[in-house]
Amino acid sequence: MSPRQSLINAVLEGDQATVKLEVMEAVSRGEKANEIMNEGLIAAMDIVGAKMEAEELYIPEVLLSAKAMAAGVAILRPHLSGDAGKHRGSVVIGSVFGDIHDIGKNLVKMLLESAGFLVTDLGINVESEKFLAAVRENKANIVCMSALLTTTMPGMKDVITKLEENSLRDQVKIIIGGAPVSEVYAKKIGADAYGADAGAAVRIAKSFSEK
Repeated sequence: MSPRQSLINAVLEGDQATVKLEVMEAVSRGEKANEIMNEGLIAAMDIVGAKMEAEELYIPEVLLSAKAMAAGVAILRPHLSGDAGKHRGSVVIGSVFGDIHDIGKNLVKMLLESAGFLVTDLGINVESEKFLAAVRENKANIVCMSALLTTTMPGMKDVITKLEENSLRDQVKIIIGGAPVSEVYAKKIGADAYGADAGAAVRIAKSFSEK
């Protein structure tokens, strides 16, 4: 059993009070903040992402776990060293132009942050030029786009075209998702991957960051 199992369990249960207590006690014992983060909080959210992808957890439960994890991170942040604070990658995320849906996007954002990514959330109804500017400004290596309407899906291709025209396409991996989106559509428009749900999107992002 992992020495962090009680902390992991608290995150899985969405128990913020226990997460805070476990983290504070570990810090008071002189344990390294980056180890508490990686072996406890991030390890727990890796499990959450896998369980969501397997449909063993649903959105309300995932949100509770993400909030519990955030409560622990807030305590650890002052104790993290520069190296421990390094991010897994820089992600730009948004719902494409014309699309005002954000529940799925917000969940992906929370899980990406929980997994150690630096996430720039552009929000909803995002024009391709804004994606382009954000990639430049944040030196992003992953772009995540969401569309919940068939009429807004072409906005994904517009973003890819803009990145190509500005010689930035090779700099980023592109993940797309949303109810009407599919693996076939991802290949058609030149995206790198299709995330069927938030758990899958984060797993794919992690696989890109490890290459």
